[in-house]
Amino acid sequence: MKRLSVSIIIPTLNEEKYIEKTLKALKNQDFEGKFEIIVADGMSKDNTVKIAKKYADKVVLVKKRGIAAGRNEGARVAKGDVLIFVDADTVLLPNTISELVKAFKNKKVVGAACPIIPLSAKIEDFFLYWGLNQCMKATLKTKRPHVPGICCAYRKDAFWKVNGFNEKMKAWEDYDLSERISKLGKIVLVESTLAITSPRRIKAWGKLGAVLKYLKLHFNYLLKGESPSVKEYEPVR
Repeated sequence: MKRLSVSIIIPTLNEEKYIEKTLKALKNQDFEGKFEIIVADGMSKDNTVKIAKKYADKVVLVKKRGIAAGRNEGARVAKGDVLIFVDADTVLLPNTISELVKAFKNKKVVGAACPIIPLSAKIEDFFLYWGLNQCMKATLKTKRPHVPGICCAYRKDAFWKVNGFNEKMKAWEDYDLSERISKLGKIVLVESTLAITSPRRIKAWGKLGAVLKYLKLHFNYLLKGESPSVKEYEPVR
């Protein structure tokens, strides 16, 4: 069986505080196959691009705004059989790429994700992310799987068959993609690894505010098909 190659795509916009840790973790992966690191930058005004060029194989400048556009531009220059999308404030364990790629040995699998934990020592933050992981796990058993874009992997051919991320959506574009691509095959949760992400949005909104806002926006999406606006789900940097 052919060994799958991997492209890791990180969308960025003014992420100088986080991007170096993210990229260093990718350089320390135990994956023995071929992989490339692609940073798709939305015209940052800080040192994000300068830092990215020290570690990434490719840095793509994206004039169109939005995280969906950034991810798609990265995917367009990707050479890997598997596309792994990682947020700029997220650190992967050394085995994350290896464990995600193992899932694709099953030809019926078109997508894979792993549990996410916060870069925080607060038990309340862990509880919130535990809830997120349980929701993701539950939806994977339905016809509407919801996989967060914090760390997710897809077969490149399947990704482009569904035209990638919907660039018209300002948020929830990750859930939208996982729903559409699941019609082509299975999406699995790989629990032998973790992604560690910044809880900065929770800090900005407050814990109760974050829970209530997520629930409201999520139910609007589930019941009405409405994705949040930029005003409702503003970037947090």
